[in-house]
Amino acid sequence: MDTKKTNLSSDNRLSAKERLLRAANELFYDEGVHIVGIDRVIERAGVAKATLYSAFGSKDELIRAYLTRRHMVSLEYLNGQLAAYETPRERLLGVFDVLGKLFAMPGFRGCAFMNASAEGLPNSSIEEPAHAYRASIRLLFVELAKSAGAIEPENLAQQLILLYDGAMVAARMDRNPVVAVTARSVANTLIALAIDS
Repeated sequence: MDTKKTNLSSDNRLSAKERLLRAANELFYDEGVHIVGIDRVIERAGVAKATLYSAFGSKDELIRAYLTRRHMVSLEYLNGQLAAYETPRERLLGVFDVLGKLFAMPGFRGCAFMNASAEGLPNSSIEEPAHAYRASIRLLFVELAKSAGAIEPENLAQQLILLYDGAMVAARMDRNPVVAVTARSVANTLIALAIDS
């Protein structure tokens, strides 16, 4: 989940396709998928325009690849962080601890999928990877709620997803990483009601 700028054009160890994906990740996340022109991505990656089109075919496909990669990296990071927690109940709360770490990172700009979706039109290249990301977050919360012994795991998962989304937006809009602590406290109450009652 590193958000620092890199000098990609001088890194010959990376393939041109990888340099393009990394440049897209930096620029699209920092500024927006539609605001950033393809020439800026090409310049940051240090490749020719023909390379972009041979690797991805179009800017839309580069956007799709950027979001798909972001999905994979985000879930790997989240699952890696949650592995440190011993019980499903602790992992449910741990999601909000992980959010707190993300919110405090330099360069945090909110959820890449929310940001891209806000820019996208219906049926754009953004929709499919954004839906896939949302489905995986829903599944994670449902599975953790079931494992924790929630009476109605889907209901608890939906409540926690709303809390997750709200914390993400508040952290971005208010530039306040501490909202994760508040979200965790509310999550603890919801989890107790769903499991202990």
